[in-house]
Amino acid sequence: MSDEVVITCALTGVLTNPQQHPVPVTPQEMANSAREAYDAGASVMHVHFRSQEEGKGHLPSWDPQVALEIADAIRDKCPGVILNFSTGTIGREQSGPLSCVRAGKPEIAACNAGSLNYLKARSNGNWAWPPMVFDNPVDKVEELLAVCRETGTRPEFECFDIGIVRSVGMYADVGMVDRPNYNLVMGVASGMPADPQLLEIIPKYMKAGSLWQSTVIGREEIWPVHRKTAELGGHLRTGVEDTFYLPGGERTTGNGQLIEALAAVAEECGRKVVSPRRAREIFC
Repeated sequence: MSDEVVITCALTGVLTNPQQHPVPVTPQEMANSAREAYDAGASVMHVHFRSQEEGKGHLPSWDPQVALEIADAIRDKCPGVILNFSTGTIGREQSGPLSCVRAGKPEIAACNAGSLNYLKARSNGNWAWPPMVFDNPVDKVEELLAVCRETGTRPEFECFDIGIVRSVGMYADVGMVDRPNYNLVMGVASGMPADPQLLEIIPKYMKAGSLWQSTVIGREEIWPVHRKTAELGGHLRTGVEDTFYLPGGERTTGNGQLIEALAAVAEECGRKVVSPRRAREIFC
C-alpha cells in the first residue's frame, strides 16, 4: 500500500439549490470554491455544470460553452489542477456530456459503469420520487470510452454496487479499458450503504493493482468510511456534492472546510496528501 493519497473535491453536484446550500454555480464561483479546496489539499476537481440563466442555477447544463468556461476558470485559478467531468444522464442519450468532454478535454471523466434502480423510500411509506432506472448499458459505456480515447481522458468507473465493480473487471477482460480506475459510490439509498466494513471486502473484486477511491454520500456517518478508505490504501473524495456535514456533525460553509477535514483524516492514517503534480503522475 502506498502512503501517498490523492484527494478529489466534488465541487457542486446536481439539482442542489444554491439559494439554500453553499454550492457554486457560475464559473467564478466554481473557480473560487475550487481554489479553497486546492489550498486545503485537493488536486482533482470533480465538476458538474449548472445552468447560468438567472434563477435556474439549481438545474444542470450540458452546454459545452458553459463547460469550457468553468474548466478554464478553474484551471486559471488552480495551477496544475486535474479536472474530472461528470457525464451521468438518466437515459441512453448522452450527446451533451460527450460534447462537454470534447470541449473541456478533462484529464478524467466519470463513467457510470452499470445500471441501477434509483430509489429512495420515506419513513411514511411513500417513495421520495417516482422509481426510476439510472440506465448505463454497455453500448453507452463504450460510446463514452471512445470519446475519452479521442480526447486523452482517463475514465473513472463509478460503481454503485458489487455487480458493477465486477462488470468493470469484465470491461478490462474484453479490452474496453486497460487500467480500470474504480470509484466506489456509497450511501445512495438503493446502492451500497456507507458501511466501512464493506471496504474490507470490495477490493478483492477489483483488478489487482487498480486505482480506487470512495465517494461517500450522507451526513457525519460518512467519516468512518473515509477513514477506512485511507487505512486500506484508497484515494479520497468529498465536497458539497456528497455532504454538507463535517466529522463533528456541524454544517460546512463550503468545500474548503470539507477538504481540510479529509486531509486531516488522511494524515491521521499515515497517508501523505500529494501535490497536483504528483497526483497527475498517479491518476493520469
